[in-house]
Amino acid sequence: METSDKRQIPMLLRKVLAVDAYLTDVFVKFIEKLLPFKQLKVHYQLLEVSCHGIPWLGTSLALIWILNSKSLYQMQVNLLIGLLFDTILVAVIKAITRRRRPISNDDLFAIGPDKYSFPSGHSSRAAFIVYFFFYIWSIPLICVPPLLAWSFSVCMSRLLMRRHHILDVLVGVFLGIFEGLIIGYIYLEQETCINLISWITDVNIHTSK
Repeated sequence: METSDKRQIPMLLRKVLAVDAYLTDVFVKFIEKLLPFKQLKVHYQLLEVSCHGIPWLGTSLALIWILNSKSLYQMQVNLLIGLLFDTILVAVIKAITRRRRPISNDDLFAIGPDKYSFPSGHSSRAAFIVYFFFYIWSIPLICVPPLLAWSFSVCMSRLLMRRHHILDVLVGVFLGIFEGLIIGYIYLEQETCINLISWITDVNIHTSK
């Protein structure tokens, strides 16, 4: 979404992006005066990894086979579909907008569209996960505060690590909620999920627990 020799960006959009970049810089510098960035950098990096798409997709797939529980298949399959939808949608939008990050990104997994900033994939993923476990497959009430704290911390860490601008994070959150609404609308039934896993693994899962 930022300037490029081959792209003409409307003046209004250019002003919006400039204001967004300025406000992000002011906000981060203010927070850095209150928090010791160097001491918290490790925690920010852990938050980054905790909401990265590759670990989430890999873990979701692995748990389907490790847990091997029919009672969980519906949640696991629909969650996996949502994570895939999020990954594809964010990658497409990033490839179209091509907004550069506030600073050079040294993320180990930063390849392809992920070198771009808009929208924040971590924020969209965190928002989707929160929506999923709040409204689609409800978790126990005791798990709500930690999940909210984690998702908020992930979004804040994207700004404090200068991975994203404020607008990137806000749009990412709204995008994650939108993805949750879509998954809630197309939510696959348990029998469909069981048959899908059975077809993929070529195993008769109906005999599983």
